[in-house]
Amino acid sequence: MFYELDARRAAARATGQPLLDVGIGSPDGPIPPVVVETMQRVAADRSLSGYPYFQGHPLFREAVAGYLHTRFGVTIDPAGELLALAGSKEGIAELILAHTNPGDVVLIPAVYYPVYARATLLAGAEPVYVPFLPDGCLDLDALDAATVARATVMIVNYPGNPTTTSVSLDELARYVAFAERHGLLLLSDLAYSELSYDGYAVPSVLQVPGASRVAVETHTCSKSFNMAGVRIAFLAGNREAIARLDAYRANIGYGVSTLAQLAGAAAFTHHAQIVPPIVAEYRARRDAIVTAFTAGGWHVPAPTATMYLWLDVPPGLSDWQWVDALIEHAGVVVTPGMAFGDAGRGKFRVSFVQPAEQLVRAAEGIVATAAWSTAQRR
Repeated sequence: MFYELDARRAAARATGQPLLDVGIGSPDGPIPPVVVETMQRVAADRSLSGYPYFQGHPLFREAVAGYLHTRFGVTIDPAGELLALAGSKEGIAELILAHTNPGDVVLIPAVYYPVYARATLLAGAEPVYVPFLPDGCLDLDALDAATVARATVMIVNYPGNPTTTSVSLDELARYVAFAERHGLLLLSDLAYSELSYDGYAVPSVLQVPGASRVAVETHTCSKSFNMAGVRIAFLAGNREAIARLDAYRANIGYGVSTLAQLAGAAAFTHHAQIVPPIVAEYRARRDAIVTAFTAGGWHVPAPTATMYLWLDVPPGLSDWQWVDALIEHAGVVVTPGMAFGDAGRGKFRVSFVQPAEQLVRAAEGIVATAAWSTAQRR
């Protein structure tokens, strides 16, 4: 799906058409100065010429443990309940591959980040898509007993990409209880832990008492710290699951770049100083684009977390027809909802990856194209 979107974007640019891209969720802000300074300093360290620590550099593990305790009140054993990852996407894929066999089931939200299903299929397992309730929580009662009996892993993603849905700690506790009752490994993908607004503080599943008996959680520097190109993240929680993933990774690679780990250590150590200005910028962008949509007659609620809007495709158009119309008539690139599963059809995602004035332009172009499309059908 993303290759197809890239092809359509490239075809438009080949004609000389300027495009305003709000499709990909790649941060456009700078890497924080304290992280840049750390990378510049440690790049000359001779120890970087050797292989990295498999499980995680001691400084990275110490910084992550401090971050989890300060930010969420969670205490972990850095030696056994933590693993460095080269980005959470890679870690999620490898966790699925390490914990599933052909014929197993992986429970995935009906609208999902693509790697959840792709890795499941690569493992020869079966992705089963859990529908959402009206409030964005998972409808676990919709699953039949035979399917749950075959399941080995369940994935949750809050705040959600692309849905932007947020949940309470009580809701995460419901997922923990379900996983424990059915002998599942619960994987919480917490890619947007710091990108929240209006007083909402994103919870961690590890805050649920006893969660580490069944749950693991991925955190990443990509979005909250503008470090998507550095590729550093971590997995924390259930030590058996982490040991299994560590053994899997040891068979296919040599751990995560030491430079990236030390950059991540700097980010997590200084998160209280780094995060607020990044969040303030995304909040300003969110407010600008929501205001622009409202002025154009669209009802667009402001999400309390993430860096996206999840919007309805105008009636009468398929996802790709809408994408093509926006490229042709507004020079705006968005991501079609079907990229996030069949349940995403009829929606599209807009990312806050442009300055506020550009996002306003994008909103105006989207509104104008929808009006044009409606007029064409009359």
